[in-house]
Formats: sequence, structure tokens, C-alpha cells
Amino acid sequence: MKHRLVILGGGESGIGAALLGQKSGYDVFVSDASVIKEKYKQELIENRIEFEEGQHTAEKILNANEVMKSPGIPEKNEMVKAIRARGIEVISEIELAYRFKGDSKIIAITGSNGKSTTTALTYHILKTAGMSCALVGNIGYSFAKQVAEDPKEWYVAEISSFQLDDIKTFRAEVAILLNITEDHLDRYNYQFENYINSKFKIIQNQTTNDYFIYCDDDEVIKQKLETLSHNINPFPFSMKHEIKKGGYIKGDQMMLRIQEERVSMSIYDFALKGKHNNYNTMAACIAAATIGIRKEKIREAVKDFQSLEHRMEFIATVRGVEFINDSKATNVNSTWYALESMNKPTVLVLGGTDKGNDYTLIADLVKEKVKAIVCLGVDNKKIIAAFKDIVPTIVETNTAKQCVNACFKLAIKGDVVLMSPACASFDLFKNYEDRGKQFKEAVKEL
Repeated sequence: MKHRLVILGGGESGIGAALLGQKSGYDVFVSDASVIKEKYKQELIENRIEFEEGQHTAEKILNANEVMKSPGIPEKNEMVKAIRARGIEVISEIELAYRFKGDSKIIAITGSNGKSTTTALTYHILKTAGMSCALVGNIGYSFAKQVAEDPKEWYVAEISSFQLDDIKTFRAEVAILLNITEDHLDRYNYQFENYINSKFKIIQNQTTNDYFIYCDDDEVIKQKLETLSHNINPFPFSMKHEIKKGGYIKGDQMMLRIQEERVSMSIYDFALKGKHNNYNTMAACIAAATIGIRKEKIREAVKDFQSLEHRMEFIATVRGVEFINDSKATNVNSTWYALESMNKPTVLVLGGTDKGNDYTLIADLVKEKVKAIVCLGVDNKKIIAAFKDIVPTIVETNTAKQCVNACFKLAIKGDVVLMSPACASFDLFKNYEDRGKQFKEAVKEL
């Protein structure tokens, strides 16, 4: 009997897992409760992989040896409950990819904020150094598909807590934990500790031959580390104090101390600006140095890196008003980092699907920097209640065009319009990319 792998979810990770499963000799079935996108459906048809959409058929799913669950499907889903009740093994896509990656190595990056930027920068450093590498994971490219179709020596993987929840043997030679703040608590029974434990799974299978790179200025990480007993090989980074083994910033200099290698670099040479990006850059540089990339290549890559779309992305200056698209900021902490780097009067765009947000976290920064708030969402009551006594002008809109026009009316020359919503986008948009693209289009029409 062939090993039967059932895949729940026909998105990027689901299709990648299906292709890798089939190539590895598994009997594969894909089931999606909603409609599968046309491009993914075509891949399944071309590869003769059986699938269903718009439903989950119990008898076709509960006969699985193993289920690969897409990260977007919560544990409270009825089919997931039925699978668990049967005692069927549930794995994530990164676990499946790990199983078939051969001798390739992994740099895995997680954290509540800064994952995509740090992953993209780490990948850019490896590419600059001429290494065989691929950018995979939560950043939008299926890890499993990469392993199936175009294997590389190194995988630079952005990994979410949802992907870590269902790992068994997955191990990264280099693991980066950037920070931990309250996010996605709706998926963790509103228990912050559950979310912390999930993030720390990134090191559960590491040995002392591997590297664990983490922020030594993050109190949540430091407290959790004190409770861990298994051996790790730590390389912390800090902006508050010197580090003997790892990295730190003193004045305007980044210092790395990795084995025999010593690297120093002015933070003014970093392509990525802002305090939070100094942390992201340090993490990426330490990762590169641990795997032996020369300091000249690290310096070159950090200087010419282009930042990501929808993450503090400059769009245009219109009549002296600067527009920035930070649509990827889907939690309050991301918005905190964005506001922290603002040095001009700011018109702030907030709103969308609330994930249990605590807006008091940004109240001081809003008071200091924000002259007006434009809400872009269906239900803005919570935002209005949080800021009505701090910000004199709050406007509600429900399309990107309305939002941009309202911002432009409120801003004067020398101001910045920052779209950093602190919320998910699913009330009005397909996803944060769709929200960012529509916002950019509306700015270009001004």
C-alpha cells in the first residue's frame, strides 16, 4: 500500500506539498473547503493529482496515513478535529520539505515582526556571495515545491508560528528569532504563552553544531531562554550592550564577533533605515557570517539591498506629501515600528480585521507624531474609541481611493501619509498585497 498523504488547503503551500508528495511516491489527495485558484488547479490537473474543492469529503480524508495541513487552517476547524480524533499524524509543509531536502541546509527566520525583511536580506547576502540558494516559506514561495522542482544547497525560509506548530523533525542549521510580541492570539486560545512556545519550536531539534541567533533586547525571549534546558549554540544581538559572541551596535557602528571573524560597519551604510531595521540587518549579517560568507560580500549586500513591496515601501511624493505603503503591518507592533521611524507630521491609515488589538501600545507614538487618522475598514469603532481623545481628526473610508483622497486633503507639504493598518485586510481586500496594490494605484491617480 502506498503512503496516503492528504493535503488540506489548495494554496501555495498545499500545491507545493502535493507536488513533492507525488514525486516522492505518495498517494496524494488535495481537499480545499473553498475554491482553488485557477493557476493551482491547472498544476494539479497537469500532474494528475486528485483533488476536491468547495468541500471536505470525510471518507477521502480520514483514510490518510498523514495529513499536511495548510498554515491558514485553525485547529478548531471541524475536519481538523475529526483528523485529530482518529489519531492521524498532522504535519506542516516545512516538515514535509525537510524530509526530502537531502544534504541541503536551512536558515529559518521567525518572529512577530521583521521576518520578511530579514529573510529577503539574508537571501540577498547569500546570492551576492554566489551561493546556491532559494527564498522559501511564508514569504510566498512553497518550500516543498522548491525541493521538488529546483533543489538548492541552502534554503532561506521565512517561517510563521502556524508552520512551526506541526513540525516533528524539522531542523534549521541556522535559526533566527527576531522578537515575540502578542499576535495571532485568536489561534492560541488567547494564551500568550502558547504563542511563545510555538515560536521557540524553531530550536526544538537543534544541536550544538547549529546556530541560534536571537534578539537579546527582547525580554520575552530572554525570560523563555532561562527556562530551557536543552543545549543550544547562542548568537545574540543587541543595541543596548556589547556582545561577546554575536553582534551589537555601539554608537553608529555594527560589530559582529563570529568565531575568528570580526566585522564592523557603519549603520549609515545600511540600505534599510530605522531602529527596527538595524535589528533585522544585524540578524541577517550574523547568519551570513556563521556560514562563512566573507565580510566584503556582507558589506556589499547590505548596502545595495532593495526593501520589500508593502513593507515601508516609498510610493511617491505628490505636491510635497510623501506616501508610504506598509500594508504588511497587520498587527499593532508592526505599526509601532513604522511610526517609530517617522520624522515628519504623519497622516496615519489604520483599520481592517482586528485580531484582538491593544491600541494603547501605540498611543504615545500617535500622540507625538500623528496629526490625523484615516480609517480603511468596515468596523472602525475600536480605533475611534482608542484615539478620539488624542487625534483631533479621524475620518472613515471603505475604499483605497476614498482613503487616499481623504489623506491627501488632510496632508500639507512636508507631511507623510503612512498606510500601516495594524489589522488584517480581509474585510475589504483579498489580502495585504491586494490592499497595498490598490493603495499604490490610488496614489498614482492623484
